Amino acid sequence: MLIPLDFVDLGWAVGMVAIAIALSAWQGLGLEGSIALAAGRTAIQLTLVGYLLAVVFDPGGKNPWLVLAVVAFMLATASVATSNIISKKIKNLLPLVSGAILITTALTLGYTNLLILQPDPWYAPQYAVPLAAMVLGNAMNAGAIAGERLVSKVNSSQLEIETHLSLGATPQQAIAQYRKDAIKAGLIPTLNTMTVAGIVTLPGTMTGLLLSGVSPLDAASYQILIAFLLALATLIATWLITEGLCRKFFNKDAQLINS
Repeated sequence: MLIPLDFVDLGWAVGMVAIAIALSAWQGLGLEGSIALAAGRTAIQLTLVGYLLAVVFDPGGKNPWLVLAVVAFMLATASVATSNIISKKIKNLLPLVSGAILITTALTLGYTNLLILQPDPWYAPQYAVPLAAMVLGNAMNAGAIAGERLVSKVNSSQLEIETHLSLGATPQQAIAQYRKDAIKAGLIPTLNTMTVAGIVTLPGTMTGLLLSGVSPLDAASYQILIAFLLALATLIATWLITEGLCRKFFNKDAQLINS
């Protein structure tokens, strides 16, 4: 049974932020304002989300459109954040990123819900919203890392790419290795987390389930499902985003353009 937290408990939690701010000031790090701002945003945002999800999760008023609206909002936010990290100079990047993350979410959640969990109803918010949030968050991070790495590498290797093109290579061949390296970079955080799961750390889903009173074996089973789900999601997201970016690096005459 999960122990509820009241305002006094949360007040003690704020004390940890105060200690962090004091340590920053003591060490002259200059992070006091950043820590305070981040803590304030976290508290406000999560409180608002808590009230919103209380409505979405209400057993007496479950509405598929409300669930889809929440997921759509998270999708839009993730897409904008990913696009801004990758590049602000590439034209029509947002639709590309939005489409890649949408496809990633639809494929992975569809597979998980239809073949594994099979919730009733299919839009059960206790499954749809948390799973979508995890997929979107990881797709955003992996896609941003892979996309930014690819754009940076292409911009710094223009002479090498143009040499390959002049020797008869296609645009895809000229930047194939850069794309592979970018995809690998995007997957590293997910793969590292999977590698040490249960040894160095207990992942968030398993920790949350254990705190709520779920048996350790059931918590481990769900964490395995989540890990495999996120591995597929991050690979699809980085694959689609880098594929789309590669098409934007060249004009219709297969000439490299600045990005």
